[in-house]
Amino acid sequence: MHLVALIRAAIDRTAGRVALVGADPRDDEDMRARKALLVLISVLILPVAALWGTLYLVLGSPVGVVPFVYFAVLLGALVVFSRTRDFPKLLVVAQLDILLAPTLSMIPLGGFVEAGGVGLWGILAPLGTLVFSEVRTAARWYVAWVVVFLGSGIAGEIVGPVWDPLPVWFTTTMLALNITIGGAIVFTLLAVFASERRAALAALRVEQVKAENLLLNILPRSIAERLKAEDRPIADQFDSASILFADVVDFTPWSEQLPPSEVVGYLDRLFTHFDTLAERHGLEKIKTIGDCYMAAAGVPTPRPDHARVLALMALDMLEAMHSTDELGHLGLELRAGINSGPVVAGVIGRKRFLYDLWGDAVNTASRMESYGAPGRIQITRPTYELLRDEFECEPRGTITVKGKGEIEAWYLVGLRERADDGIRTHDLLHGKQTL
Repeated sequence: MHLVALIRAAIDRTAGRVALVGADPRDDEDMRARKALLVLISVLILPVAALWGTLYLVLGSPVGVVPFVYFAVLLGALVVFSRTRDFPKLLVVAQLDILLAPTLSMIPLGGFVEAGGVGLWGILAPLGTLVFSEVRTAARWYVAWVVVFLGSGIAGEIVGPVWDPLPVWFTTTMLALNITIGGAIVFTLLAVFASERRAALAALRVEQVKAENLLLNILPRSIAERLKAEDRPIADQFDSASILFADVVDFTPWSEQLPPSEVVGYLDRLFTHFDTLAERHGLEKIKTIGDCYMAAAGVPTPRPDHARVLALMALDMLEAMHSTDELGHLGLELRAGINSGPVVAGVIGRKRFLYDLWGDAVNTASRMESYGAPGRIQITRPTYELLRDEFECEPRGTITVKGKGEIEAWYLVGLRERADDGIRTHDLLHGKQTL
């Protein structure tokens, strides 16, 4: 077992060194693999060519010189390749070498059978092209091999053995060896190619899943599917939806006292928590702008309770700012605004896709946040009309909003308590009972 391990280690080291022949640091992974495979196949063929030439010469056939010519040409090409790293040139030389040397040998040997099937080695030329190049190029090499193979075989049959015929036992043995050893090299070539193809497909599937997940982190699933299927801007009209803007009060002066990494870390924890709330309530996060968080309900899938679920999320967001965990310990406040109405939603552009909302309802929701108060959720009359039966709202009166004029506004306080048992529905949703 120890000897087997040593032999295997030696083989691995040799294969590793062979793979470095002609390597270029600028090569991508695919090019490095193709270079290593071509060099490996060439190195495997070299001793076979030397052995074949020796056998023919020992039996008195001058055709044994041809395998040594093949050996010299291929070895020279490998030496040049180790210095120039010119892969296309090595591939062409190797193809021409394997196409012509064994196949043309059939003419002086006496045809297909008398040559022991040596012309079969020429099939490596189109097969190599199929692995290392394009299918169209491989097809041309295959036609070239068929023409040379049939032409040389027929010419050999007509001309007959140029020198004394080789023994029958040798011819049949060479036929068997040419088929088995040549077949083994062909099998190795295709096996490595198939293995690399499977690995490439597996890596492609992994990257496809990553890209899919990344796209779904940016866009709603239904929008992502449409974007992949349609080559045009996506825009939809929604007659009724609710939009929320939430902003951290006095975030800029607070953040100036901290290192950038801590500022980004805080926002990441805060907005990650808001993302969890949006997912829990079945809402759609639209985007973040600095320390401002935007979410919506009723898009891209319409729902009749859009104002209700968005109000519940806004209350949860305020609660997070006063929680006992690290978010609450910072002592910051959130200012939020909600508005309801018709919106246009969609994806525009071709780079850095963003699912966004447009319309007066969106602008008004933004104004509700910017003209609101710390620790409060300010809503408009359209939202109030949708919430007043279930939620407690505190009238603020009429406020003057730049670009909008006079707007009636309310503060969202919370869910109304049920008169029959004094249990707040909002608390029940969070596993609590307040009597």
